[in-house]
Amino acid sequence: MSPKALPRASVVIPNWNGERLLPACLDSLRAQCETDFETIVVDNASADGSLELLKRAYPEVRVVALPRNLGFTGGVNAGIRAATAPVVVLLNSDVEAAPEWLAGVLAAFASDPAVGMVASKIMLHDHRDVFNSAGDQFGRNGIPQNRGVWEQDEGQYDEREYVFGPCGGAAAYRRSLLLDVGPFDERLFMYLEDVDLAWRAQLLGYRCLYEPSAVVYHRLSATGGGVLSSFYTGRNTVAVLAKNIPSPLLRRHGGAILRAQGRIALDALRAWRGEAARARLRGLLAAIPFALSLLGSRREIQRRRRVSLDYLESLLV
Repeated sequence: MSPKALPRASVVIPNWNGERLLPACLDSLRAQCETDFETIVVDNASADGSLELLKRAYPEVRVVALPRNLGFTGGVNAGIRAATAPVVVLLNSDVEAAPEWLAGVLAAFASDPAVGMVASKIMLHDHRDVFNSAGDQFGRNGIPQNRGVWEQDEGQYDEREYVFGPCGGAAAYRRSLLLDVGPFDERLFMYLEDVDLAWRAQLLGYRCLYEPSAVVYHRLSATGGGVLSSFYTGRNTVAVLAKNIPSPLLRRHGGAILRAQGRIALDALRAWRGEAARARLRGLLAAIPFALSLLGSRREIQRRRRVSLDYLESLLV
């Protein structure tokens, strides 16, 4: 690539103590058929040998070393600020990309100028014929879902199609969308930040295309899960609803939303002895003051809405 040429994509990888995961991820990027891209690793103040590994073995990688752990949201926002390309792609450090992955992502953007987001075909690393996500979808009961999760791949998701949003483990965005919609909400810290951004983008009319040729393999819960996941999922699910769902849709589906949250709380109470269940309850309790603190953001997000309620209703499953 000539010194004056900008890469077509910036691949941003947030990292926190991921020394054992980075080699497989970065080696898979070295093997991409599409070579016109830059790789940026944002290190969230790792205490392992991540920085030394990058300096020694991956000199082509741009490193943004943060002085403290800013979470997934703060890390990816730092990477987005450092990115130079018109397409920004987020990739988890516990993901390996198939050789055609990035070419598929970029082809999806090229297929339609209205596409603002691209969702990858995310398979389980250890069961490569089982889906982790074929894009995100959002339920009328207020629960976000990974489309196709745990399903055997029998060709049911082999076609390009529009979905609600991309799963953050391998999510691509036009830079113009990020400039318009705004960055990831750092108040969320981690979990559901991709759903929150997808909501804000959809409210402004940006569509997400699922690209079946953009295949990655995810080591499930290698960089999260457990108590952390339970707390932040419990808190942030409510926060996403409080910020993003227009009032008419909240009124229309409020009963289903309340019943779903009630079932989650009841299940957690029944499993009270488990750490993850207690963390989920703490997250639900923390969600009440947290959601109230987001009301100013809600007013601004709803003021900027460009699409009809019928369109938003059509996105819900």
